[in-house]
Amino acid sequence: MGTFVQDISDRTKIIASPRLWLEDAAVQQLETTAQLDGMQRVVGLPDLHPGRGYPVGAAFFSLGRLYPALVGNDIGCGMALWQTDLAVAKARLDKIDKQLANLDAPLEDEEWPLLEARDPLLAGLRTELAETLRAAGLDTSHLRSLGTIGRGNHFAELQAVDHVEDDALFAASGLAPKRLQLLVHSGSRGLGEAILRGHVDAFGHRGLAQDTPDAAGYLARHDAALRYAELNRRVIAVRILARLRCSGTPVLDVNHNTVLPAHIDGVDGWLHRKGATPADVGLVVLPGSRDDYSYLLAPRLHADAPSLHSLAHGAGRKWGRSDCKARLVDLATPAQLSRTSLGGRVICADRALIYEEAPQAYKKVDSVLDCLLGAGLATVVARSRPVLTYKTRGECC
Repeated sequence: MGTFVQDISDRTKIIASPRLWLEDAAVQQLETTAQLDGMQRVVGLPDLHPGRGYPVGAAFFSLGRLYPALVGNDIGCGMALWQTDLAVAKARLDKIDKQLANLDAPLEDEEWPLLEARDPLLAGLRTELAETLRAAGLDTSHLRSLGTIGRGNHFAELQAVDHVEDDALFAASGLAPKRLQLLVHSGSRGLGEAILRGHVDAFGHRGLAQDTPDAAGYLARHDAALRYAELNRRVIAVRILARLRCSGTPVLDVNHNTVLPAHIDGVDGWLHRKGATPADVGLVVLPGSRDDYSYLLAPRLHADAPSLHSLAHGAGRKWGRSDCKARLVDLATPAQLSRTSLGGRVICADRALIYEEAPQAYKKVDSVLDCLLGAGLATVVARSRPVLTYKTRGECC
């Protein structure tokens, strides 16, 4: 691990080489969070960057109290990877672009039976989710947004494997090197926002004592949001497969924004992840920007858990959203940003968003990966390149 694990204080570590650029504001937010009541350890990952009060790309372990504000407003935001039967060699971007059409709007009632015919599990999962929402005291009208990607850094992306590092793990994963993969990045949509807003209105940011009715209530809503996010990613994937008239199989689904009970350092507490990939659920994806590679990783767990059983969840922003257009508008047009140096295409008709999500706004994913490898936290299974990324067809949805 050596220089890839930096001790900032007795409670704070950062997984990063001295050469990796990290924003001072993000490190300050990490140190401030370490001072919260009951907080035992905090870890910044190589994709660490400032958030709204709390850093993104970090994990936090507390005793006796849990902090919904650390999880944030997109509870269950994460990634699902599916293997499709579309041959890489036959992929035609113009055709795929046309077939996908507009994925921004909610599903129409007549579209559900078509998706359920493709995935017989959807009907039961949707019914179970409705019951879970009602049991947690949540509005079931949020079901209307199932199957929509959302804005910000969310996306759905067709990828092609271009290098396999570990043949055995790759074969066991169920992935096919000559077929396109589908990576879906989304979360709990407006449901997570409603849960956080309700919590902050009632309790502010001071957290909740465990084993209290208030904590139990939040955890029930949190768990409902996780189920929502997981089903949302599944519906998005099946919706895309239906548009492309192909078949697909789920390979993995991982949440990045959670608070869960955990046993660390010999004690039971609460492990919060804010933009962090769990390292204890099997293979995971480390995505780059839309003009960069993504990596399939095999986490390596350590008894001393220097990263709180967590990995980076992406490349990490290096520019604030409000800065991107001013930095890039004289250098690239939206049309130019919709074509990548790796031969891919980006569907994003929102002129502001395509600048906010430009590759230049993110770190190179290899710089983040090198820190994870250097710290001995993961090994590479395979690398993929983006073929077509869907973000939005317009500015209204």
